[in-house]
Amino acid sequence: MGRVLTAAILAILLVVIIGPRFIALLRRRGIGQSIRKEGPARHQSKAGTPTMGGLLILVSAVVPYLLLGSYSLGGLLVLGLLLGSAFIGFLDDSSKLLRKRSLGISGKAKMALQLMVLLVVGWVAYRFAGLDTSVSVPLVGTKVELGWFYILLAYLVVSGTANTVNLTDGLDGLAAGTVAIALLAYTGIAWLQGDKDLAILSASLMGGCVGFLWYNSFPAAIFMGDTGALALGAALGGLAIMTGTELYLPLIGAIFVIEGMSLIIQVIAVRVFHRRVFLMSPIHHHFELKNWSETKIIVRFWIVTAIFAASGFALHYLESARGVLPWW
Repeated sequence: MGRVLTAAILAILLVVIIGPRFIALLRRRGIGQSIRKEGPARHQSKAGTPTMGGLLILVSAVVPYLLLGSYSLGGLLVLGLLLGSAFIGFLDDSSKLLRKRSLGISGKAKMALQLMVLLVVGWVAYRFAGLDTSVSVPLVGTKVELGWFYILLAYLVVSGTANTVNLTDGLDGLAAGTVAIALLAYTGIAWLQGDKDLAILSASLMGGCVGFLWYNSFPAAIFMGDTGALALGAALGGLAIMTGTELYLPLIGAIFVIEGMSLIIQVIAVRVFHRRVFLMSPIHHHFELKNWSETKIIVRFWIVTAIFAASGFALHYLESARGVLPWW
């Protein structure tokens, strides 16, 4: 446990120490966020805020892992998903900067690249790590063998989490805080399963997110951008796969599911029924237009995430303890 805590603390300190110079560098290079015109009007004041802060999170998280981790294959595979997805996010952020607009590479191109990363990492996991293609079903106490269909599930888990975390990254500190809470749950899950290397990696990422909040909390001095959001979401999906908790992730990361579903519901409602369910989607913008302050939305979303993440962790703990704890 000592190395897990040390990794988290070291990541926090690295972000806080490196942050000012990194932000100053981004300002000198003119690497600022473009704000979409369709968003809430008050967001226009955030235009030009340094972005691509995900690089700061990644460096500050990877260094502690390299120093303290044991480089298990599972840990390296999650690291591969993290870095591969960070590269996709970097391409997206760079495209936005070059075009000076809020839209980067197309959604289809992004998903195709995510599939390529997953197939490479998945092949290594299946070939060398003996990846289990069965999934544990919560509450039922059984495992279902999926065979080749597991590839589809893995893609949905990794790509879905990456893209919904990216959607959640719409308010100062919202994505960093909610991801940090979800990573805390996965740090505990990995530790309880005896996978200390995954626990160290998860703790390092959590520390990176917590440290990033020092500069990303409202009003943000820097945004994580797609570089950070896609990478952190993919890492969460990877941790779910490596710990065999794929079906627990929708509960632990329920806030990301809610954000994604709010967008899907809005699109269907507008196209089919020609009316809106929400004032604006994703749902955090709905609450903005309901005149909730940005800080109130962020803190309440953190609280909701903490409740769901704790519930998911507790459910997994109780499921894994069947036949071991006296009350079972």
